Amino acid sequence: MARLKIGVQFHPQHTSLAELRRAWAAADEMGLDSIWVWDHFFPLYGAGEPYLWPPRGTPTGRHYESWTLLAAMAVDTRRARIGVLISNINFRNPDLLADMARTVDHLSNGRVILGVGAGNIERDFQEYGYSFEPGRDRLAALEHGVQRVKHRLAGLEPPPAGPLPLLIGGSGQKVTLRLVATYADMWNSFGPPAEYAVQNAALTEWCRQVNRNPAEIERTVLLDVPAEAADLGGFIEAGAEHIIVGCAHPFDLTPMQELQLAAADAG
Repeated sequence: MARLKIGVQFHPQHTSLAELRRAWAAADEMGLDSIWVWDHFFPLYGAGEPYLWPPRGTPTGRHYESWTLLAAMAVDTRRARIGVLISNINFRNPDLLADMARTVDHLSNGRVILGVGAGNIERDFQEYGYSFEPGRDRLAALEHGVQRVKHRLAGLEPPPAGPLPLLIGGSGQKVTLRLVATYADMWNSFGPPAEYAVQNAALTEWCRQVNRNPAEIERTVLLDVPAEAADLGGFIEAGAEHIIVGCAHPFDLTPMQELQLAAADAG
């Protein structure tokens, strides 16, 4: 059995750039496998409030854009894989996104993971001038965008510095998991473990249908709050290979350290 990977997603809200930079440098130093930020334009919850999904109301406060942060993260860190979990395919021209990812990959010496998805926060779309289309149309845009990203990456000079794996995020069993099976190197979804196990089985079935080896796709799961990691064994049993824990300001990394130890014991 492969070693269970542990990552962190920093919530880039209600904080400063200096605090974010100290946090991701510390995460890299402690040996986490991956470090991420999210792709939103506004806070998802108020300062001092618990994380809730879906977001309630229209929280305000400090917030920073994801790919600009990722470029800084690329030069502040040395070891961990880095990425945006996940980039909304509707927010940037897909050819431009491919070029951005390739450039940041060079800044990081080949450590970028390109995560993409269809997006689902209406406020992000509307307040920044993007049309919030029905889900089926956003998924169609995702497939078309992924195809464009792959085509552009194949022609860029110089090419990416590293493997630049493509991650697709989402849980939809009819469309999203088909796209994962067809195009992706990694897949991300959410818990609880029982739901993740059902999605994982559906992904394996889609791999069979498109003649893809399911072992080629790394399974990641994002835990929105550290408390969800208490059922580490359940997520492992459900098929997760890479656990990513959400981390809010003031960016306490203790839960990730404890998870590293638990993962070592589980292995």
